Amino acid sequence: MKKKKYALECKNLNLWYGENQALYDISMKVIKNKVTALIGPSGCGKSTLIRCFNRMNDTIDECKVDAELIFNNENIYSSNADVVKIRRKIGMVFQKPNPFPKSIYENIAYGPRTHGERKKEKLDKIVKKSLEAAALWDEVKDRLQKSAMGLSGGQQQRLCIARALAVEPDMILMDEPCSALDPIATTKIEDLIDELKKDYTVVIVTHNMQQAARISDYTGFMYLGKLIEFGETRKIFENPDEELTEKYIMGRFG
Repeated sequence: MKKKKYALECKNLNLWYGENQALYDISMKVIKNKVTALIGPSGCGKSTLIRCFNRMNDTIDECKVDAELIFNNENIYSSNADVVKIRRKIGMVFQKPNPFPKSIYENIAYGPRTHGERKKEKLDKIVKKSLEAAALWDEVKDRLQKSAMGLSGGQQQRLCIARALAVEPDMILMDEPCSALDPIATTKIEDLIDELKKDYTVVIVTHNMQQAARISDYTGFMYLGKLIEFGETRKIFENPDEELTEKYIMGRFG
């Protein structure tokens, strides 16, 4: 049997907002080049958890994380961790598309420029490659200098994915990336996620259980800040070990 390679190992993660604990003793292993979905009712801690994976919660006042998260053989919560490097290697796409009020080209070139790339020829290649990877190039190649704000919602979300890809991450976190999109745009994003796992590891938070069943290889079910069950998606949906998981999947609560 082929040994699984882990992109990220989360060990005994606890998180507090001030005095209030929001995540409890979470341990899980994110498999490399697979799609992992986190499901569970609203407010159960799904988004909070993936924001721990690239230390986005550091931006929140009074947020304290106690954890060991191993990524590229390093604990990203160690005192000497390079947070800028971590966020470059673990990109994030949010629930609502958030393109910069700049041209399509500048949205993609922004990240590489920030990290020191100045050559136009190289930037041109990065922009084309990133838009192709996000299945958007053919739709926008003739209007790269036009404002990204003129794109449709689904196109804006794929642009945000392209923007994340432009800095060459290893992992992409997606926080309910389809919740603001219509069914056609959602299908395009789902097809894109399936393509992306050939080159990247993807973790997606979704409130849509059918979506998790369609596109993920592994699924974690969360409830009240705890990871109740984690495993291969097919098993979680067809034969879960925990009664609570089964009740949620069957729609008996949440």
